[in-house]
Amino acid sequence: MRTIRRLIYAEVLQAVAFVALGFLSLFFFFDFVDELQSIGKPSALGYGVTQALIYVALQIPNHLYELLPIAVLIGTIFVMARLAESSEYTILRTSGLGPWRALRTLLVLGLGFVLLTFAVGDYVSPIADRTAQLLKTRFQGGLALIGNTGAWLKEKQGEMSYAVNVTSIGRDGSLKDARIYEFDSSGFIKSQTSATSAKPMDGHWVLTGVEQQEYDTRGAGDQARIVTTEKATLDWPTSLTSEMVSVALLRPDRMRTLDLFDYIRHLDANGQTAQRYEIEFWRKVFYPLSCLVMVVLALPFAYLHFRQAGIATYVFGGVMIGISFFLLNNVFGYLGNLSNWSPWITAAAPGLIYTVMSLAAFTWLVLRR
Repeated sequence: MRTIRRLIYAEVLQAVAFVALGFLSLFFFFDFVDELQSIGKPSALGYGVTQALIYVALQIPNHLYELLPIAVLIGTIFVMARLAESSEYTILRTSGLGPWRALRTLLVLGLGFVLLTFAVGDYVSPIADRTAQLLKTRFQGGLALIGNTGAWLKEKQGEMSYAVNVTSIGRDGSLKDARIYEFDSSGFIKSQTSATSAKPMDGHWVLTGVEQQEYDTRGAGDQARIVTTEKATLDWPTSLTSEMVSVALLRPDRMRTLDLFDYIRHLDANGQTAQRYEIEFWRKVFYPLSCLVMVVLALPFAYLHFRQAGIATYVFGGVMIGISFFLLNNVFGYLGNLSNWSPWITAAAPGLIYTVMSLAAFTWLVLRR
């Protein structure tokens, strides 16, 4: 059995690597063509072909994370179908490779792909994406949020509450055009602090170019007044970290699982809705497990007969199944957010649906025929 496992593992690994390399090459070409429009712009001085190639290369880990389950499915289907077409799998069955033993063999291999997907999505991809964004801000002056309102965050400190607005991230990681609104326990605005830049530190922000307006509304009529003061720097104590601001400014699916979890706790503590981020958190938890579903879904292809259809037809079917899983995963995310479904059910539903499909196909093609 060790020889059989070594044969299957080597064939599947080679096929998955080949499929992943093909997809990544295609995405690399498309991303580079898309970056060509940013080369030579007046707002991006020094951003040339070399920088564009580095930026596109840093996007590869994120594409690998998204494509690994599909590559596992297509690669495993190709190997299983090819073994069945050449009657090699029939020889393996006569050598003692029963259905359940074959399933266990593929599940062990799928577990390895689960660990690889988790490592890429939770460690390699966030670091590479952050490096890519910093590279782009170095030449384009800053990373701005799409739209004109910027990112909004909220925090409570005792009886006081704060609303924070940030428009962009600078080249050095500082926050540009930060505005902090302070509200009292009754919900009335107490002060407004504007800063040209803010540097998140441990437990506080260092504000520079500060203009602070305090609203004194305790008097009646014309006794209400606004006191404006200007300061070169100001330390503002806060629990908001740079990772939390990054979640608000950047896509949450590019963040680490622990960073998302901390940000969800922050939103819950401040009475803000965290539905979107909870769904993304559970998707990052369940998405690597889809590799197990894919190897189970590919196993029945080893028991098919190739009298009427060739191997290319089944591989094409595997591509369609992989694309449908990717689309269903995104659709459930949007539906769960709009319909306020339970986050973990929303994230786990596509995997559960395809698990039932794969087990049904395995039972019908392997055990009943």
